[in-house]
Amino acid sequence: MRNILITGGAGFIGANFVYYWLRENPEDHIVVLDALTYSGVKLSIEPLIQQEQLIFVHGDICDKTLIITLFEKHQIDTVVHFAAESHVDRSILTPDEFIRTNIQGTQTLLGTALESWRDNIEGKRFHHISTDEVYGDLGLHDPAFTEQHPYAPRSPYAASKAASDMMVRVYNHTYGLPVSISNCSNNYGPYQFPEKLIPLMLINILMGKPLPVYGDGSHIRDWLYVEDHCRAIGAILESGRTGETYNIGGDNQIQNLELVQELCRLIDMSFDADDALASRFPDCPYVHGNASESLIRFVKDRPGHDRRYAINTKKISTELSFHPHVDFSSGLGLTLDWYLNNETWWQTLMSGELNDWFKTQYGQTNK
Repeated sequence: MRNILITGGAGFIGANFVYYWLRENPEDHIVVLDALTYSGVKLSIEPLIQQEQLIFVHGDICDKTLIITLFEKHQIDTVVHFAAESHVDRSILTPDEFIRTNIQGTQTLLGTALESWRDNIEGKRFHHISTDEVYGDLGLHDPAFTEQHPYAPRSPYAASKAASDMMVRVYNHTYGLPVSISNCSNNYGPYQFPEKLIPLMLINILMGKPLPVYGDGSHIRDWLYVEDHCRAIGAILESGRTGETYNIGGDNQIQNLELVQELCRLIDMSFDADDALASRFPDCPYVHGNASESLIRFVKDRPGHDRRYAINTKKISTELSFHPHVDFSSGLGLTLDWYLNNETWWQTLMSGELNDWFKTQYGQTNK
């Protein structure tokens, strides 16, 4: 039985991981820590909070007193560290919070773990969730990022994650803290905050709002279904070597414009197959005889926009026998179905305390 601290467990990937881990390891005791800033949505894990083996704590990873208390009270032996500011556009506008949360917060967790585990390191693990964006940009024909690729971050977000990765490695090499790192490609799936590309475009189509595509839409991303990401983290915790980094990708490279066009096609097909959707989403262009693609608008590219990311997954597939289960077409369909079936979730975000953000920012981003 593990006593696991999951930071950022009310965020997109963190919430999915909490569901996954409880399903696969019902005997473990889980402490979910989340500051519930704009993208931490307690509603996402509300059904789990009453379960005996899960405790939710509203708090900040930079609060060292709180972190020490959680380690001591719950005898934490495993940390899965998702908590981070993660939106590139926001980091360009306001980098300070990214530096604080992603670097200082990670340092606070590492320092506390070291002090707590120093006298009994056996069986402990600190797993840090990072991103492929630390590696920078790839040319159209460049080989995919491996774990040996040099870091070359090109946004404040990516730089702050690169710095936190380095701190994790330092705590392993200098202090012997048992750590592991995973650098993942773009995730998609249930519970993703609607500032990110896929949920943003889905909801904009349903509401009849423009679909802003940066530049010429030829930026390429590798997409990973979030439950596959959770499975990969589970494999690392179970069998991954300490001190190692594992790249996690979905082997699904696609241009942003092609992705948006595919979402448009899937939504048009859904409306064609289900007459009830027209009454639920009367502003969707398909209701008025127009293709959803008519909403696409090309907008000025963002500063320093990386052209292509791609992940080489040979290491994790060879060492841990991990391979994604969900292909991109199936995952996109599952994601659309989830957003159609969980309208209350995203409508709550838009009508509640986040409404001011949506009024000023909604429709202004691509990841």
